[in-house]
Amino acid sequence: MLVVISPAKRLDWAERDLPVTTPDFQDDAIRLAKTARNLTLGDLQKLMDISPDLAKLNRDRFRDFADAPDAEAVRPAALAFAGDTYQGLEASSLDEDELSWAQDHLRILSGLYGVLRPLDAIQPYRLEMGSRLKTRRGGSLYEYWGDQIAKALNAQADETGSDVLVNCASQEYFGAVKPSALKLRVITPVFMEDKPNGPKIVSFFAKKARGAMARFIVQNRLTDPSSLTDFDMGGYAYRPDLSEEDKPVFVRAEAAALKAAS
Repeated sequence: MLVVISPAKRLDWAERDLPVTTPDFQDDAIRLAKTARNLTLGDLQKLMDISPDLAKLNRDRFRDFADAPDAEAVRPAALAFAGDTYQGLEASSLDEDELSWAQDHLRILSGLYGVLRPLDAIQPYRLEMGSRLKTRRGGSLYEYWGDQIAKALNAQADETGSDVLVNCASQEYFGAVKPSALKLRVITPVFMEDKPNGPKIVSFFAKKARGAMARFIVQNRLTDPSSLTDFDMGGYAYRPDLSEEDKPVFVRAEAAALKAAS
C-alpha cells in the first residue's frame, strides 16, 4: 500500500541530523519558484489570500530559492512541515527502519514539488495546490501538474508491488491526482467525532487523524487494506455501519476528543 498526505502551511525549520534525498520533480519546483519570484507583493497576496507580511515572507522565500541549495538551506519534508496532519504523523519520533519504510510507501502531495518522499530535501516555501498560478501549462497548479502526480504514484506502486492507495490528503491536494491516469484502488478513510446529534467531521481533529493513520500504516508496515479497520489511535474506532467499501469511517467518543485536545 501507498499512503498520501497533504503538506502544511506552517514549517518547523529545526536542524535535523538525517540524510536527505532529491525530490523527483526538483526541476519543476525550480521552474515554479522562478515563476512565483516574478510576482509582485500584491500578486502574491492575492494569489495566496494572505497578509502583506506573509506575502513579503514568501516573496523572499521564492527570491532565495536556489537551483542547488546547500545542506543548511533544506530540511527533510516529513519533518519540515508542522501542521495538524504532522502532529498526528509525528515523523520525528519514527525510528530509522520506520523512516526507511515510509520513504517507499508514504508520499506528500505538494503544489511546488508535486510529490515528495519523507526524506526529500525541501527549501522553505508556501504554495497551495489550489493556487491559480499561471504558467505555460495553464492557469492553475492542477493544469501545471496534469497527470504527472498520478503517474509518479503508479510508478512507485509498481516498485513496491502495491495496488492500493490510501488517501489521507485533503480534497484540495488529492484533486491533483488525475483519476483517469491513476491505476490504483483508492481508499479514503473518514474521521468523525461523536456528537449529541450524531457523528460529525471536525476539521482540526480529522487532519490530525489522517496523519495518525499514515503513522499507523508505516509503523505496522500495512499491505492488506482490511488491516486499516484496526486503526484505534487517539481513541478512534472503526464503524462498519457508517462505512462504505473504500471509505472506512472511524468515530471517536467526545470524551476522547476532549482529552486529546487538552
